[in-house]
Amino acid sequence: MPTETEQHEQDDTTGTAPSSEEAAGGFRGKSFARFTVLAAVFVCSACGLVYELALVALGSYLIGNSVGQASIVLSLMVFAMGMGALLAKPLQRWAAVSFVAVELVLALLGGLSVLGLYAAFAWLSLYMPMLIATSLVLGVLIGAEIPLLMVLLQRIRRQEAGSAVADMFAADYVGALIGGLAFPFLLLPLLGQIKGALLVGMLNAAAGLGLVLTVYRRELGKRLVTLMTVLALLVGGVLGGAFALSNHFETTARQALYSDPVVFAERTKYQEVVLTRSRSLTGPEDTRLYLNGDLQFSSVDEHRYHEALVHPAMTGDHSNVLILGGGDGLALREVLRYPDVEQATLVEMDPAVLQLGRTDTRLTSLNDHAFDDPRVNTVTTDAFSWLRDNRNRYDVVLVDMPDPDSTETAKLYSTEFYTLVQQAMAEGARVNVQAGSPYFAAEAYWCIEASMREASLSTVPYSRPIPSFGQWGFHLGEADGSAPSLRLPDRAPPLRTLDEETLRSASVFPPDRDRIPSVEPSTLMHPRIIEYERGAWQNY
Repeated sequence: MPTETEQHEQDDTTGTAPSSEEAAGGFRGKSFARFTVLAAVFVCSACGLVYELALVALGSYLIGNSVGQASIVLSLMVFAMGMGALLAKPLQRWAAVSFVAVELVLALLGGLSVLGLYAAFAWLSLYMPMLIATSLVLGVLIGAEIPLLMVLLQRIRRQEAGSAVADMFAADYVGALIGGLAFPFLLLPLLGQIKGALLVGMLNAAAGLGLVLTVYRRELGKRLVTLMTVLALLVGGVLGGAFALSNHFETTARQALYSDPVVFAERTKYQEVVLTRSRSLTGPEDTRLYLNGDLQFSSVDEHRYHEALVHPAMTGDHSNVLILGGGDGLALREVLRYPDVEQATLVEMDPAVLQLGRTDTRLTSLNDHAFDDPRVNTVTTDAFSWLRDNRNRYDVVLVDMPDPDSTETAKLYSTEFYTLVQQAMAEGARVNVQAGSPYFAAEAYWCIEASMREASLSTVPYSRPIPSFGQWGFHLGEADGSAPSLRLPDRAPPLRTLDEETLRSASVFPPDRDRIPSVEPSTLMHPRIIEYERGAWQNY
């Protein structure tokens, strides 16, 4: 009994349909046909891995916790790929047309996956359910590719099973290598996540259609080839239209995440950097900086935070100051208010944040053009790695890092990190660490102190009210074995929010937010700070 594709061929010709082997051989020879199938394996594998990496990267940007996001996406997709391979078994009878259909659906859904998930995050608050569903669907489609391609390869020229699998997996793994390297080093920096996924979707559709048009055109017949071509053009048109409108979509979706107008946005290789600005007829303008959606400062009250971070650490010698983080230049502004500061070194990982702090007029008006001061030296690198190679000693170290809610930032709140900080401190030096909220995230707050103490730093905790953040905490530390006194320098510049009495009261905590003895330090091998941080904030 003829198969469906053979019947279609019989409808279009007056004779019996040629076999796949005959069709392939009649087109340009078996060698070319095998090469084309293996090329399709290569391209499809590269596209599939890009889809996986795009979902992981998007989750890391939007949610944080790159390890958790990678675990969810990869485990679901690998499971679904196995299910897809099983579901493809009944389709092997119509392998060519089934493969093209799978590729077109995969191209459409994979290409639109990042755009759809971003929309679910921005407008629907359905990100995790959508991520799970998307991972499963894409996994099933990717899993169906290899069995179908294996059948197509064997139809061209029969091989021993081991040899056929070796050829197939060699092309598959090389494609995965290219896709894995292309995503972070080519697609992401040049096109971004949305456009990168859409472009890969178009390539995916072209690979499926190209195989049919070159190798299996005679086997499928004119009507099926025409239908598949029209469908491929429709998929390409949808993806191309989405590509053309992606900038407008991203701007609209991003604005939906913020209550104030977005005046600057850039997705760097490290994070998404967003500036918002609101204007009021009666109150002050409010400029806000967000990194990966987390508020870093509000211009209305940032002086409260930065005065509390900087000035208690400036007692004693402060001729040589090290700032880790703080690329906006606001902590640097407070440091430079001391005329006896001889050098201030600022280490910031993201050059885009430094560039913003140097050149954006909204920020330079806030940081008083701090980066133009000749006493300032900036270093663009990871603070942890920089400290490992550092041989200088500093009188004051200020740690002004983003909150430890991801694996990338957790190492900057570890015992190992504070050990490196301690080694960079001169005799009698002080370190001050922004430590989050002792009210909303009490365990994370006290975990930071435990990690500092484990690194042989004596500490004194204190907190200050920052309206845009809530009650916010710090840990002031010394390395000489005695807890530092919490006071202001004798020659402190005029301050708007701190005096001696206010600072003394800042070290008093209510009983339900006082030190938690059971909290353990965070280390590189056991980043407890992430567990404490997430467990606290998810309740608010």
